Amino acid sequence: MAHAPIQDTAEEWQVNATSTPFTGNKTSVRTDTVVMPDGSVVTRDYQVHPGSVAVVALDDQDRVILVNQYRHPVRQRLWEIPAGLLDVPGENPLHAAQRELYEEAHVKAEDWRVLTDVYTTPGGCDEAVRIFLARGISDVEGERFEVEHEELDMEVTRVPLALLGRGVLKGELHNNCLVVGVLSVMAALAGDGLEALRPAEAPWPARPFEV
Repeated sequence: MAHAPIQDTAEEWQVNATSTPFTGNKTSVRTDTVVMPDGSVVTRDYQVHPGSVAVVALDDQDRVILVNQYRHPVRQRLWEIPAGLLDVPGENPLHAAQRELYEEAHVKAEDWRVLTDVYTTPGGCDEAVRIFLARGISDVEGERFEVEHEELDMEVTRVPLALLGRGVLKGELHNNCLVVGVLSVMAALAGDGLEALRPAEAPWPARPFEV
């Protein structure tokens, strides 16, 4: 018996009132008064986020470029894939991903594809992340991008994809973009292959952009 398509769908329940009790440097907190299906009214607090991009940069030896940096909210140094905020409204996510790969790893890539799109914590934040797969990796000439804050002592390395997959399943790696990205690449390799991934400029309804 064939299943109906399993996919997320757009929907918006009635909001009677909204306020912004906190506004930070990059994000804010919003409080909405939402009408439930039974007619009851509840409040929902959530973080408003500009969105992000992340990059699984896979070299010709099937190694993934990782960065290691301190994350204060969880009090840990995490291994992560290069990532960053969509600082400019409507910014092309591919251009942002290319910038982040250059700034954090000082490399460029010839082949870009959309790996997957995710909401990081949809129960409490509207952050949407587009994770790209980048291949054809090469070093960038010139001086490295000047970093600051947590990135000052950031370590950059390359780790075999298979080793990362095992680390994810053993509970040794916790960054959500790394986990989703690594397992998505492994799923693609076990399925229709990397060439079947969406093109780099594929539409992204969660964060519309200009091509």
